[in-house]
Amino acid sequence: MPCFRFLLLILILMLALASAEQPEAIEALLRRLDTQRSPPSVQESAAKAVLQRLLPTHSHSFEFKIISKDVCGGHSCFCINNFKDSSRNSAEIKIRGTTAVEIVSGLHWYLKYWCGAHVSWDKTGGVQIGSIPKPGSLPHVRKEGLVIKRAVPWNYYQNVVTSSYSYVWWDWERWEKEIDWMALQGVNLPLAFTAQEAIWQKVFMDLNISMDDLHGFFGGPAFLAWARMGNLHGWGGPLSQNWFDQQLSLQKQILSRMLDLGMTPVLPSFSGNVPSALTKIFPSANITRLGDWNTVDGDPRWCCTFLLDPSDPLFIEIGEAFIKRQLREYGDVTDIYNCDTFNENSPPTNDPTYISNLGAAVYKAMARGDKDAIWLMQGWLFYSDSGFWRPPQMQALLHSVPFGKMIVLDLFADVKPIWKTSSQFYGTPYIWCMLHNFGGNIEMYGILDAISSGPVDARISENSTMVGVGMCMEGIEQNPVVYELMSEMAFRSEKVEPVDWLKSYSRRRYGKAVQQVEEAWEILHHTIYNCTDGVADHNIDFIVKFPDWDPSIINMSILAKQEHMQKLLTLHKKRRFLVEETNTDLPQSHLWYPTWPVVNALRLFLVARNNLSKSLTYRYDLVDLTRQVLSKLANQVYLDAMTAFRQNDAKAFSLHSQKFVQLISDIDELLAADDNFLLGTWLDSAKKLAANPGEMRQYEWNARTQVTMWFDNTKTNQSKLHDYANKFWSGLLKDYYLPRASTYFAHLLKSLEHKVNFMLEEWRREWIQLSNKWQAGTESYSIEAVGDASAISHTLYDKYFN
Repeated sequence: MPCFRFLLLILILMLALASAEQPEAIEALLRRLDTQRSPPSVQESAAKAVLQRLLPTHSHSFEFKIISKDVCGGHSCFCINNFKDSSRNSAEIKIRGTTAVEIVSGLHWYLKYWCGAHVSWDKTGGVQIGSIPKPGSLPHVRKEGLVIKRAVPWNYYQNVVTSSYSYVWWDWERWEKEIDWMALQGVNLPLAFTAQEAIWQKVFMDLNISMDDLHGFFGGPAFLAWARMGNLHGWGGPLSQNWFDQQLSLQKQILSRMLDLGMTPVLPSFSGNVPSALTKIFPSANITRLGDWNTVDGDPRWCCTFLLDPSDPLFIEIGEAFIKRQLREYGDVTDIYNCDTFNENSPPTNDPTYISNLGAAVYKAMARGDKDAIWLMQGWLFYSDSGFWRPPQMQALLHSVPFGKMIVLDLFADVKPIWKTSSQFYGTPYIWCMLHNFGGNIEMYGILDAISSGPVDARISENSTMVGVGMCMEGIEQNPVVYELMSEMAFRSEKVEPVDWLKSYSRRRYGKAVQQVEEAWEILHHTIYNCTDGVADHNIDFIVKFPDWDPSIINMSILAKQEHMQKLLTLHKKRRFLVEETNTDLPQSHLWYPTWPVVNALRLFLVARNNLSKSLTYRYDLVDLTRQVLSKLANQVYLDAMTAFRQNDAKAFSLHSQKFVQLISDIDELLAADDNFLLGTWLDSAKKLAANPGEMRQYEWNARTQVTMWFDNTKTNQSKLHDYANKFWSGLLKDYYLPRASTYFAHLLKSLEHKVNFMLEEWRREWIQLSNKWQAGTESYSIEAVGDASAISHTLYDKYFN
């Protein structure tokens, strides 16, 4: 017992010392980054350019100025003041900030809270700027002005897979809009992962690895994120030289704009993932072939990647070469590098000493390339593989680098905050992150109460090591209300009251106060946006994640039922979902709220349609809410069909199955009326990047496969990741989800009518063949909306709920 108390005392002293060292280390980092920023004149010009693109009519209404942090007591901040004398053709509002990001954030804050404006992604309704008064009539702030300080230094943005789920087909025009959006939301620490394959091409060819070898190493464009993490290789590839060159040029534009705005980009670093050819070139190197990651049958063409052990001297050599090659291509643009060596791949042993040595080697490779390097690590592993990462293992990794040289992303803090159970990551600086979205799925979902209070609770907690907030969604362009609130928390020193904030949000988003819509948002706050069940929300509604099972199987044992549900609702070796105990062996979708209040919210939205008929933000929300309500209805209709099947009631089964198929068709028609929900846009953007017909076919296959089957399959086994990146897009529902459900129901009906067993494998064989044919298809899909979304929504409400 005395020995235990002594060890506990030592641990407490170590944590206290670490906490004391952290502020100095972070302050030193911030001072160094400040000296590397673009000159004030460059940043001011970049901020003015954002204004010109957002609000060209008011380009002369604002004056921007970079100021020192000393103005705000050493903090990053923005200041908003009135001009004493102003006219239609002169500046009316002065906005000063410590970087261009702060200036643009200040502009956004002013437009929101003084002019009632709203900015969201184009695909979630875009901007509402009609409420902004004309030049010469802008509202004044209070006489003494306004000063808003960042509560924490950093506002981080992106997940390592966002580049594949959302950005993969983007050109510079779309990237420019996104960087503008980042600046308006206050993002100052964005991930910059574009074109790393072009860097790796140069590094590996310097090691005498041929392009033929690299063709089997890099994944296809839509699957690069997982090839980078060492989960797969070759799938969807190879990459053409055109792709390497195009992406490298694009990355240079991205980095240049980020730097002009005063952002600190986060670049990739070496995690140990290497081509198989390296085993032949360096036969004595400590290279291990990893196990299977979600393939159907372990096909070596894309299964089981190769990992160079960080303890091998070659690891440091390659890691240094990669950092230096980036420096040569981009210049000295950052000191912060992402590395996730153990993302869904556990170390070979849980020995803390081994783990500590591994971590030290990973950092040494960075530091050899950039002596001031900071390791930014996703903390997902501490959640997804919590059985391995116990306190001794966590501390070994987190303390394997000098204090202040590692920052951890508490990736899932909105649902499962790790900082609370790890003594503030054992003294390591961390960023409180919202994960929120998986696979770029389209579903209305959020936890507004957690977002509005969680970052503040973490920041003011005892011995807090929190240094930022972040948005780490797998896919963007959904649930704009969630991302606007989360972005604000970077500038909020106190908790936000969601009820009041939502009322203000509603008025800004639609440009006016509409009572029925405000009442609807109050309902949505307590239902859709109040998910407290601890389940990581991945859209498993039956339309888009159709159950692959035999409903003839009844009275399963508890163990068999759990295994069955685990197969339906989880991914292999990933704790993406927490399966709830149920009283049925029927498939379960994720439903965390009572549905009828949400149907009433839809009714309130429809009552307001004449008042908001010209609002694109209203149209998007109306379509999305109608889609959500109908999708949840379809879940119940599906279960009714399965119950009728088990009761051998062919008539009832036909009725319910036909209704399910009709719902898919009706939702497709609804989505077709809003250009933000079109499959054609995704496919068209992929084809536009192609330089020749061969690339066009490859890119389209990549785009189609990612949102459907995702990974490999056999003739009778779907991919383990099928529907992971499912989307509610018009075209996808009509030509993919609808035929899948129809063929399944046809096989079930046949078994009822002929009194024979349901042939699950026969259906799988038919469906997988149809799926693979669709994936390889080239038929065109519309990129323009057709129909009146408001009228269709009203018709569907009357059809299903009146």
